[in-house]
Amino acid sequence: MTEERKPIPPLSMYQITAMLFSHLEKSITTSFGDKGKNLIRLGLKRFGYEDAYRIAIQAKKEGEEHRLFDYIPEDRTEIRHHDVTIYGQMAKMFAQITKAIVDEFGDEGQNAIREGVRTFGETRGKGIATRASHLGKRNTIDHYLSNYDMGRSELFEFETLFKENVIEQTFTKCPFGQQWADDDMHEYGILYCEMIDPSIAKGYNPNFEVEHDKYVLKEGVCHFNFKLEDK
Repeated sequence: MTEERKPIPPLSMYQITAMLFSHLEKSITTSFGDKGKNLIRLGLKRFGYEDAYRIAIQAKKEGEEHRLFDYIPEDRTEIRHHDVTIYGQMAKMFAQITKAIVDEFGDEGQNAIREGVRTFGETRGKGIATRASHLGKRNTIDHYLSNYDMGRSELFEFETLFKENVIEQTFTKCPFGQQWADDDMHEYGILYCEMIDPSIAKGYNPNFEVEHDKYVLKEGVCHFNFKLEDK
């Protein structure tokens, strides 16, 4: 008798934040070399070195290999974000790094950020497919959300409708988008929003198509249609 396999636990937001940083770092340094590294440090400094260090430590404890330690000095300052959730901290870190790059390099900087988010998303999507396979499931639309790699916090408010070959989702509350809006970082946060879900879906299954026609940072809600026919 075959023993039933247990689902792989979701990644923590510390792991996800550190993973995002590593993908951004690779894309930025590939595009801009040492100048890109210096701007990453500037972004982390604005975010808060001690806050970044605590994320780095926790992510490593949980098994995530990442690049954060290479950019955090030993003489760190005080914690800045005592009352900010890890979701908000991820948004703040992303925005400060993105601002440093985009303000310096303009459109090229935007493209480097988008590429980092793309590879981050596709890596996560492949991980979701692995989670489904671990349970003996194929990477079809039916097993996408049930094997998602990030736990859904109560900080998100959303509705999900399942149709034939389509998942329709509407988010009325998103802690990432809300943090960027609160910090007036719309133009930087939107670079994440535009790339992340299509990239995760593509990593999960190359035939996945995502229509993202409304954004919290623009229309006040995020609306998606995830489309995947079982071929």
